[in-house]
Amino acid sequence: MVMTKADLVDRVCEQVGGFSKKEAADLVDLVFSTMKNALATGERIKISGFGNFEVREKSARPGRNPQTGDEIMIEAHQALTFKPSNVLRSTLNPGR
Repeated sequence: MVMTKADLVDRVCEQVGGFSKKEAADLVDLVFSTMKNALATGERIKISGFGNFEVREKSARPGRNPQTGDEIMIEAHQALTFKPSNVLRSTLNPGR
């Protein structure tokens, strides 16, 4: 099962109440936009009880094309990482 942005808007609309679907969609868009802008400027995002988002610099390194086996050079790039909080981990794995 996949939760889409539209599903998220619907749940915000249902659970918070007092919002029209358009207002809920604008709110969700604003949250995502704020997060994207923060990450783009190098800020970390820490959401208590959920986890941390961080952009990390990955240096250039040798790699291998899985189809041909040829060695290639993977360019330096930025990668988004997410580390879940202990609260989220215990919610996903209640017996641990």
